[in-house]
Amino acid sequence: MTKNITRSEKKFADPRLLAERAHPQDGEERNDRRSAGRRVRSVTVNLSESPLGWLHARGHLSDRQFDAGEKLRADWERAHLAPRITMRWDATPVSGGKRFAPAGYSETEAQIAAKQRFTSAIDHLGSGLSDIAWRIICGGEGTPAAEKNLGWPARSGKLVLKIALDRLADFYRLPG
Repeated sequence: MTKNITRSEKKFADPRLLAERAHPQDGEERNDRRSAGRRVRSVTVNLSESPLGWLHARGHLSDRQFDAGEKLRADWERAHLAPRITMRWDATPVSGGKRFAPAGYSETEAQIAAKQRFTSAIDHLGSGLSDIAWRIICGGEGTPAAEKNLGWPARSGKLVLKIALDRLADFYRLPG
């Protein structure tokens, strides 16, 4: 009997990407002054999981919202918009091979098309929603860090992100 594996379970398949972190709840006592008398438990954290994937895996985002965020992130990566420190270390493309380009596009054309889609999606969101969407989806910031950097009240970022993801899903014409 085979089990269907969801996207969030696939991320936990490689044990090398997991780390144990102390979580102040129940379990063994810690020996530092801050937690004197409190108990902690160990939690396994997937270090390669994105903030968007974390929210989806815990039921805070619908599949449609998650897919919209992943489409935006894919356009961000395909357009090569992330800052670079040095030269590209990718393998040289094999003659006739296309890494990211859809059928009929060269790699450069696919990069330009992805940049246009990304820019259109961000413009569709507007200034308030695009800030939180970019920080969490493309920048990889956690929701609390994004809220703090934007000067927003605690626990407001998730709600605004969900609104932004719904608009992105409409922009990408995802079925709802």
